[in-house]
Amino acid sequence: MNFWDKNPKRGFTITQFTLAFQHSCSRRKKKERSKSAMGKVHGSLARAGKVRGQTPKVAKQDKKKKPRGRAHKRMQHNRRFVTAVVGFGKKRGPNSSEK
Repeated sequence: MNFWDKNPKRGFTITQFTLAFQHSCSRRKKKERSKSAMGKVHGSLARAGKVRGQTPKVAKQDKKKKPRGRAHKRMQHNRRFVTAVVGFGKKRGPNSSEK
């Protein structure tokens, strides 16, 4: 009998702890075995690109060119600080659609 076995205030005895540890290790091994025995996760490569191939082709639209340099910085400043509406609650992100 050692210190761990005779001290009741410690909770687990060392023998109980080793038994619990061995039990958890055996359960972990069973889980690992069952995962590998299951089927494939993401399907075969024969179906790769299926959705993109099915979508209809849409021609690109002509867009106005974006400002560069100083003008772009000015536009960013206006968007972030000048025209931003301070509302209740959380701060809205740059991509939020709420007005």
